[in-house]
Formats: sequence, C-alpha cells, structure tokens
Amino acid sequence: MKIILASKSGVRQQILKDNNIIFDVVHSNVDEDMAKESFLSEGADPLIISKNLAELKAVKVSKNFPDTLVLGADSVISLNDDLINKPNSREEALKILLKLNGSIHYLISSVCFVKNGSMVWNFTDKSELKMKNLSLKDIESYLKKIDTKTLLSYGVYQIEADGLDLFEYVKGDKDSIMGLPIKQIKDYIKIQK
Repeated sequence: MKIILASKSGVRQQILKDNNIIFDVVHSNVDEDMAKESFLSEGADPLIISKNLAELKAVKVSKNFPDTLVLGADSVISLNDDLINKPNSREEALKILLKLNGSIHYLISSVCFVKNGSMVWNFTDKSELKMKNLSLKDIESYLKKIDTKTLLSYGVYQIEADGLDLFEYVKGDKDSIMGLPIKQIKDYIKIQK
C-alpha cells in the first residue's frame, strides 16, 4: 500500500524509508505561522494546535488524491503551556534555547491519516525533555554546528544529531520526538491492508 506524506521533512521521510513504507511526498504548503496564530486566537493549547496542523496539512493534500491515505504530521514545543515556534533567524534560535535552558518542556507530535478529505485516524504523543543548564557560550557553540537552513526548517534542536547533548534527560519515543510515531502508524497501515 502506498501512502502520501504531506510533509517536506527529510527526517520524517527517512523514518518511513527505514520502516519500508512506500510513499510519495506532496507538500501541503499550509502557512503554519498563520494557522498557529488563528488557533491561538481561539484559545487552543499546544496539543490541539499540533493535532489541528497535522490534520490541516493532510486534508489540503487529500483533496487532490481521491481514495488515497494521506499522512499529515506536526510537532510543537510546549513550555509552561506556551507554544514555542520554529525560529525565523539565528538570533531567534538563540533566544528560544535560552528560554528552554535548564527547563522541562514537552514535544508534542501529532499524526493523522486523511482519506477523501476526512480524517480516518490520528495519534498524538507527548515527550518530556529537560535541557541542561548551559552557558551562553555552550549554546552559541551548539548553534554554530547547525547550518541556517536546517535550523529554520526543523527547529532549535535536532535530537537525531548533536541536539541530544543539550539534554539532561529525554523521556519519550525517539521516533515521535523526531516527528513521526512510526509504531502507531505501522499498526494502522497493517489494519488497512
């Protein structure tokens, strides 16, 4: 069974490949910042925002691919129930890491399958991460290791790369933290065959 991934995330694509899932990639081109602002203005918390964004992306792509399962995914960072967005600049990335420094925060990863414009399955996973108490020099040194495009596309830390060194502990499923809770996705696909 072939699915469509409504995400341009290279990490998500790699997780699917590593698990022998056949897929095509179709970008949803959803304006995530605008959607998040809209959800926040309606009083949505980070968990609801993550779920809604995953669904929004998949629904948008699904409209052009009848009778095909479209996988939508979204991950957000929640600190004290406040949404932490992806940085728009290196300076913003530094501010975000300083805000997370020494604190416990949550990474919420939501996925859903949509078929013919309607959601048929969804799953959300919440992981707890505690960042070490790092010096400004340590944080700046970490940021220098990441090229700007990666930083702005994937957020302030890449858990699959050097980002793991930023943390005192990480409680949660590694695939979920990287953006795709693959076990649950595979379980759903199995039922569909």
